[in-house]
Amino acid sequence: MRLDKFLKVSRIIKRRTVANEISAEGHIAINGKKAKPSSPLKVGDVITIFFAKKEVVYEVLELKDSTKKEDATKMFKIVSEKTREEDNGRA
Repeated sequence: MRLDKFLKVSRIIKRRTVANEISAEGHIAINGKKAKPSSPLKVGDVITIFFAKKEVVYEVLELKDSTKKEDATKMFKIVSEKTREEDNGRA
C-alpha cells in the first residue's frame, strides 16, 4: 500500500492530498529513510512524521484499502511522541 493512502485510510492525516504534500516535502520517514508519497508500506514498518512542533513515530499493524472510523486506530500503534522543544533541551 502507498504511504499517502495508508495515512488517509488510517486517519493519521485526514486528507490524502495533505499526506502527499507532507511526504513530498520530506517530513515523513519510513524505517529512518525519507519517504515519498508513493513509497510502499508493509506491516511492521515504522513511520516517523515530523509535525510543526512534534515528532510522532507509528508502527504499521494492518494494511486495509478502507476502514470504518472506529477501526482505523487498529491499523497502527504510536511508538513514541515528543515535542520538538525536547530536542533543544527546553522541555
